[in-house]
Amino acid sequence: MTSTAIGKSGVSAVKWSAASTAVRFTLQLGAQVALARTLGPEAFGVFAIGMVVLTFAGFVSGFGFSWSLLQRTELHDDDVRFAWTWQCAVGLVTMVALYFSAPYLAGYFREARAQNVIEWLSVACLLNAAASPATFLLQRELNFRAVGLIQVGSYALGYLAVGLPMAFAGWGVQSLVAAWLVQAVAQFVLGYALKPHPVKPLFWYPSASLAMGTGRAVFLTNIVNWVLNNLDRILIARLLNATSLGLYNVAYNLATLPNSVLLGALQPAFTAAGARLQHDIPRLGRAYLQMVASVCVLGIPAFAVFGLMSPDAVAFLYGAKWVDAGWVLGILFFAMPAYVIWAISTPILWNTRRKSHEFALQLPLVAVGAAGFYLFAGNGILQAAAVAAALLVLRALVIGTAAFKALGLHVRDVLPELGRGALLALAVSFSVLVAQQAVAGYAFALLSLAAAGAAALATLLLLLVWPQCLGERTISMILRFVPRLQARLRAGQHLRSGPAERTPESAL
Repeated sequence: MTSTAIGKSGVSAVKWSAASTAVRFTLQLGAQVALARTLGPEAFGVFAIGMVVLTFAGFVSGFGFSWSLLQRTELHDDDVRFAWTWQCAVGLVTMVALYFSAPYLAGYFREARAQNVIEWLSVACLLNAAASPATFLLQRELNFRAVGLIQVGSYALGYLAVGLPMAFAGWGVQSLVAAWLVQAVAQFVLGYALKPHPVKPLFWYPSASLAMGTGRAVFLTNIVNWVLNNLDRILIARLLNATSLGLYNVAYNLATLPNSVLLGALQPAFTAAGARLQHDIPRLGRAYLQMVASVCVLGIPAFAVFGLMSPDAVAFLYGAKWVDAGWVLGILFFAMPAYVIWAISTPILWNTRRKSHEFALQLPLVAVGAAGFYLFAGNGILQAAAVAAALLVLRALVIGTAAFKALGLHVRDVLPELGRGALLALAVSFSVLVAQQAVAGYAFALLSLAAAGAAALATLLLLLVWPQCLGERTISMILRFVPRLQARLRAGQHLRSGPAERTPESAL
């Protein structure tokens, strides 16, 4: 495949992934708001305990066998059969172990109601493991149209067709459990229907050691990431109570919803395309630098606005029972650009033959995070959120620096974009704060949201008049996906800076 073809397929993959993720984002936001208003923080806290356990068990049951399907330059039926066989075998063992461990896990979290939740969610270990090979095969082909249809369809079946009706009927936390399991079944069925693959068992073959090596690296990395992503929930559940965990978990999930649009679009496509470009380091480096620059210039001001609007958004969307989650959401939003940079940096390490680096570099952060959460999580969810935000920034610095080194880049290459993002964030934040203060006397959340949103939009629209504030890399990234803006952006840039330079080619 030529480099031009890779570029076109990569951009198409990102567009399809972004579109499907945006639809899923809309569905998820609507469903989660309705469920949260109906069930309240306590039910969400009990379910969150089950999800903390399930995500850990999911990493164990996955073990990274299917990941090797994405990383291989050439793929054969035996590779797929081997991955499928071991995914299902380990998924089955993990399901049984989790089911019988449920009483002890509920006892650790001091929440007896979590036992039944964990027992039912254990079934998802096998379902998720069985669905994984088809998903990775679709990603390998950059068929994010199919991946998106699976994600949207399975979420709609689980939460809209099952979860919401059960919640309205008074099933409580069981409605969340049923929604999750129906979603998992739908992902498996739809995935295999759209990407049939060999399912005849194969426990060993000549290339098995390579797949096992990739699996071990993915497993260790996933365990470290799980610990770093869930230390806050584990200690909040242990030191506080289910209601506090429910408030924190909903805020965290809402903070990461916009990230789902970005990462759901960029990370899988970048990983798949990067696997094909792993022998073209300069081009991979240009693509990575362009993506980091765009996150700095666009993501930092956007998430600053989201952070400042968070208390009003929670009050309006979720109601009085959830107001304590407002500034938790705001604190987490401020750290989300770091989360995005971390997430797009990890594929670089894998595609430059540094698959053990993500695990090794983040391992010391486990101790840092554990100490921080242990010292502060018991003091309330605001302090836990501050520790979580700081940990996200540390992870981005560590993994981002390693990615820059792997590609022969220097951190100073992105400093201009970081400065642009910071200045834009200050400008738009000032306009939002002024707007909020102007309507503060009315004590009406929707009015404050509308005023802040209008002020932010007015400030950011100035970029159409003065587009060089964005920088060449960010403009190039925008035009790759929204070419209709080219005349407007280039006209503004030409009026102030003379003829624009040729846009660098994106490696996607």
